[in-house]
Amino acid sequence: MMKTVETVTGPIFIDQLGKTLIHEHFIFGYPGYQGDVTLGGFKEEEALETAIGIARLMQRYGVQTVVDPTPNECGRDPLFLRKISEATGLQIICATGYYYEGEGAPPYFKLRQALGTAEEEIYQMFKSEITEGIAGTGIKPGIIKLASSKDEITEYEQLFFRAAARIHQETGIVILTHTQEGTMGPEQAKMLIELGVDPNKIVIGHMCGNTNPDYHKEVMEKGVRIGFDRFGCQVLAGTPFDHERVTTLLSLLKEGYEDQILLAHDTVNIWLGRPPVMNEQVAKIMENWQPAHIFENILPVLREGGINEQQIDKMLGINAAALFAGEPAKVI
Repeated sequence: MMKTVETVTGPIFIDQLGKTLIHEHFIFGYPGYQGDVTLGGFKEEEALETAIGIARLMQRYGVQTVVDPTPNECGRDPLFLRKISEATGLQIICATGYYYEGEGAPPYFKLRQALGTAEEEIYQMFKSEITEGIAGTGIKPGIIKLASSKDEITEYEQLFFRAAARIHQETGIVILTHTQEGTMGPEQAKMLIELGVDPNKIVIGHMCGNTNPDYHKEVMEKGVRIGFDRFGCQVLAGTPFDHERVTTLLSLLKEGYEDQILLAHDTVNIWLGRPPVMNEQVAKIMENWQPAHIFENILPVLREGGINEQQIDKMLGINAAALFAGEPAKVI
C-alpha cells in the first residue's frame, strides 16, 4: 500500500509531494496578539488575498508542497490554510504542537503541569487532532511541532516531547522541531530517539542557527534529518548571516550529507496582530526574508560552489518524501 501524508485538503500519496519547503508560516502571531484586536484585528479577506499571492509566488518556482508548522497557540488556522490550498492547488501540511516556553503561552498547560495532568492532556490533544481532526474541521495535521529553549529543554517543554513520542509510536507521524539560537539539536535528537521515536521520522529544525559543521554532523550521525530553514532571516533571534549559512551548508554537502538536509526560510508572511515595525537598518538586513529567496539568491551561490542539481533536488523535495515515508537517510 502506498504511504500517505495528511494535508489541509486531505491525505495525498507521498510521491505527490514534489518540490517542498519544509518550514514556512502563512500566518503567525506571538501569543498576546489576541488582546490587540482593536488595532491589529484579523482582516481575513485581505489576508487571504496576500496568502494566495505568496502561494502562487512559491508555485512559480515549482513548489508543490509547503509544511506550515505554526504552533497551536501562535495562530494556527487550518481552515485559512485550506482556503489557500483550494484557491491555488498548493499542498499545505499543518501541525499540531506548541512553541518553546519563552515565547509560547505556558500558563494554560503550566497550571495543568502543577496539577499533574498536563502530560496526559497534551497526549490527548495530539491524539484527537491527529486521528479525528482539529477542532471539528476534519483537517488533520501531518506533523507534530516541538520546540526547546536556548541551551535547555525545560521541564515544561519536555512534557510535549514525551507526549509527542507516545503518539508518534501509535501513529508514525513526523516530528519537526524548533531549536533556539543554534542550540540543543543533539539533545533534542537524543531525547526523542530514547523516547522511542523513529529517527527517520524526525527533522531537527533551525539547525542553520549554528555555523559549526561538527555540530550538524553530531545530530545527523543519529540518523535524523535537519533543517537549513531560515534563509533570509539574519541577525534577529540570534540568527547568522546567509553567507555563513551557505559556507556551512557547502561544507556539509561536499562531505556527502545531502540526504539529510532540507531547505526553507521560516518566513512569516502575515503577522497576526500588528506586524512588527523594523528600523531601516534591520529592514535592510531582513529584506530577503521572503519565500522566493532560496530560488533567486541561494541556489545560484550553491551551484557556483559546485553543488549539482541532484543534491538540490534532494534538499527541496526528495528528502521530504523520504522523511514522510520513514525511509532511512544515508548516514555518513
